[in-house]
Amino acid sequence: MNIVDEKFNEWTQGLDQVQARISVFRHIRDIPYAVVPSIMDYRGYRDILKIGLGSCSPKHFLLCEMFQRLGLPVLYVVYPHRWEEIAKIMGEYSERLEQMALALPVSRHLACKVEIDDRLVLVDATIDLPLQKAGFTVNAGWDGKSDMLLPVTPIGAEDWYYHSEGRLMRTSVAPQFQAFYPELNRFLDQMRRLYNYLLVIDE
Repeated sequence: MNIVDEKFNEWTQGLDQVQARISVFRHIRDIPYAVVPSIMDYRGYRDILKIGLGSCSPKHFLLCEMFQRLGLPVLYVVYPHRWEEIAKIMGEYSERLEQMALALPVSRHLACKVEIDDRLVLVDATIDLPLQKAGFTVNAGWDGKSDMLLPVTPIGAEDWYYHSEGRLMRTSVAPQFQAFYPELNRFLDQMRRLYNYLLVIDE
């Protein structure tokens, strides 16, 4: 049994269909968001369960794999976007990081469309809950059937891909991102530490 089998069983055992899909979503959402270039395409999605970090691509490759096991038809959906709205959040804490984000070219955000009750439902597990305090869009709750919010603002039409096409999807990291991603990951860690500190203060 591999790690995906183990986690699927752990997250869904004893649950009905709706509870199981909600549990899978919550567990994947709560994997801390971080960009790790070596696991950004389909070949690396299992590794987020080993290293405990992941960005939108491996998170949704894993999510779709588990939803398939629940008998839910899935599609990958890709949205072109820029980092402007995220740069605004970061600008309150780091002017340097904001300027780096604003200089980035168009990026591609991966999410899922899942067929539930005869309609396609947008599911996005990208951003973990602690980052909500910093102003990021987080899907904090889900009823198992409603559309979710995207953490980015699309700037063009979405592209759809079948689940079977996941193996063909490859992510290349442009040079501009190679300096940005480590800075972004450090910033996100700072936000989580702040969140945990505020939790302790509130108690």
